[in-house]
Amino acid sequence: MRLITGLLGFTLSLAAQPQYDLLVKGGHVIDPKNRIDQVTDIAISNGHIARVAANIADSTARKVIDAKGLYVTPGLIDIHTHLYQRYVLPPDVPKVAGPVPSEGVDPDGFSFRSGVTTMVDAGSTGWREFPDFRDRIINKASTRVLAFLNIVGTGMLTGREDDPAVMDAKAAAAMAKANPTIIVGFKSAHYAGPGWYSVDNAVAAGKMTNLPVMVDFGLITRERNIENLLLKKLRPGDIYTHCFSGHREEVLANGELNPAMPAGRKRGIIFDIGYGSASFYWYVAVPAYKAGFYPDSVSTDLHKENMNAAMQSIDNVMSELMNLGSSVADVVRMATWAPAREIKRPQLGNLDVGSEADLAVLRLEHGNIGFLDSAGARKPGTQRIVCDLTLRQGKVMWDRNGTAGEDWRKFHYKKGPFFGSKRPGTTK
Repeated sequence: MRLITGLLGFTLSLAAQPQYDLLVKGGHVIDPKNRIDQVTDIAISNGHIARVAANIADSTARKVIDAKGLYVTPGLIDIHTHLYQRYVLPPDVPKVAGPVPSEGVDPDGFSFRSGVTTMVDAGSTGWREFPDFRDRIINKASTRVLAFLNIVGTGMLTGREDDPAVMDAKAAAAMAKANPTIIVGFKSAHYAGPGWYSVDNAVAAGKMTNLPVMVDFGLITRERNIENLLLKKLRPGDIYTHCFSGHREEVLANGELNPAMPAGRKRGIIFDIGYGSASFYWYVAVPAYKAGFYPDSVSTDLHKENMNAAMQSIDNVMSELMNLGSSVADVVRMATWAPAREIKRPQLGNLDVGSEADLAVLRLEHGNIGFLDSAGARKPGTQRIVCDLTLRQGKVMWDRNGTAGEDWRKFHYKKGPFFGSKRPGTTK
């Protein structure tokens, strides 16, 4: 009898245990893949999405986050960033005066505060340096870091971006095949030499691996222009970044959108913002929107030179597009499901049950707000997105307003003196 009573008590105890680890309650969920655009709840267990449904009971979760009045989206994906901090130059690169050239920033220092859970490095390294990037930065980051491999074997900013001798499509393809979970494609960038060596080699590597190419087109010539690039050189699914830069005649002298842009889209070319420090201008973006030409994906081209400039963050870039005419749902799609498909990672950028619980909780602010382009020109706006909370695999990584915190008056501090690295409220 005592055994039966004990088993019954154990069963009732199990039944009383919360079903979920975390419940994000009452937010306006936008999940473009699953066509969700409504107020609903998201339950999380073991770092994964367990359920998406309305009116999930608070009692079913160990912790409840009140997201009422906020937007809840899949974790944002920034497909154009620079994250490699180069400490030494490859041996065949001429020595330079001063510091070793490197524009990369720490991924975790900039991702979560903007709702970003996945960053894609856009060609900072080529096949020679990639193993160092992988081992020293990618594998140690809490942010999910993926990469486009530069077709230049020595990578960006090494003085050899115009040198066909270091554009080895076979070596690049081999490195991509050896790192299929990380490398998502190839990058052609900044080429200013004769002909099409950079683009042609990147596309060749893409064909060997069935991976897309991202092109930062560099300097144009009479032959090497965006019409030939978009209509003859690139394949459907390849990505034209810096699409509102104006440096490659995206808008013609008469102020009209270059017909090569919509013609390229009709062929299946992808158009990505890649804001950068000199690649987003109102005189291009406004005519493009007027012509009904919106970007496919939003990205920052994050690096040391623009992190504190007009670009600011992916949230700010999304806000600039909203003030051009895109809706909240539009820019969420551009920063989640669209880039996930572009890099062939359909497991990302959505809230599928069973997927990793990467979430961004966003606040829409209203007021008299100003936005800058890369030249510092101001355009007034009325709304902007800011990130309140970011979850990576169900863990709170950024909490701007203490949304996931407990009232200090109810919090159980570990009180007492501390020495060294030990702090109140921690066990360290």
